[in-house]
Amino acid sequence: MIRYAIKRILLVIPVLIAITFIIFSLLHFSGDPARVILGEQASGDQIERLREEMGLNDPFLVQYGRYAKRVFVDFDLGRSYVTKRSVNDEIKVRYPKTLTLALSGIVVAIFIGVPLGVISATKQNSIADNISMFLALIGVSMPVFWKGILFMLLFSLTLKWLPTSGYGTWQQMILPAISLGLGSAAIIARMTRSSMLEVYRQDFIRTARAKGVREFFVVNRHALRNALIPVITVIGLQFGYLLGGAVITETIFSIPGIGKWIVDGISKRDMVVVQGGVLLIAMTFSIINLVVDLVYGFLDPKIREQYK
Repeated sequence: MIRYAIKRILLVIPVLIAITFIIFSLLHFSGDPARVILGEQASGDQIERLREEMGLNDPFLVQYGRYAKRVFVDFDLGRSYVTKRSVNDEIKVRYPKTLTLALSGIVVAIFIGVPLGVISATKQNSIADNISMFLALIGVSMPVFWKGILFMLLFSLTLKWLPTSGYGTWQQMILPAISLGLGSAAIIARMTRSSMLEVYRQDFIRTARAKGVREFFVVNRHALRNALIPVITVIGLQFGYLLGGAVITETIFSIPGIGKWIVDGISKRDMVVVQGGVLLIAMTFSIINLVVDLVYGFLDPKIREQYK
């Protein structure tokens, strides 16, 4: 298990380097930072002078090397072109809000998706199964922004039960968390159903029933426990996707997190902000994948046997 963990951790390093290279490359060719800083009215000489001061006339690989050193050695993501504030300071304030939203969304997804999948599997081809899978299909098909707008219209403007936007109270987190988590709940439900049905075909389930074990314990102690291994993998991946989906959700519900910050940075062509925000989400997603791999290796004896 230790050898497996070390190998997985070492594999993350080239992934993180590749992420920084791709993000830097995309944003490097998307616009001129000097023109963003000085504005459209600046003269060519002023822009060229600033480009020279910022090292923007250096070869591409030299600029990337300087950026990579700043990120991996100095842990400095730079300063905003527009506000002049440190990107690190902005992340310290905004990232906890995005993380809270993503965690709330995955909690909603788990508490809806897993029971729905279990019910669907235990009642295969019944009305409950068909209704569960129909709801899962709707959850997957509806975009996050559409669900968010519908929930705002119903629960905020019509029923006046919940606030439409903002951050700070648990009431303000309900609609964003549900809007963000329903799509993942549908995916988790479908995976849980599929995994449960596969486990039901195993010999140990038939043996447990033959011994007279109550169906409740067959489902929860034997079937669900073994079916959760692939489900946990999906949950980890969905949590990473929710961090990316927070970009839209935060914009709709005016949550001052990383997602809304990135959108504002794009509208202002503040590439340092976009670079820092996207890099943070991508790195978080990579770390989540690493944790999922380690948990999967811990739960699955076959993985541990391979690395003894």
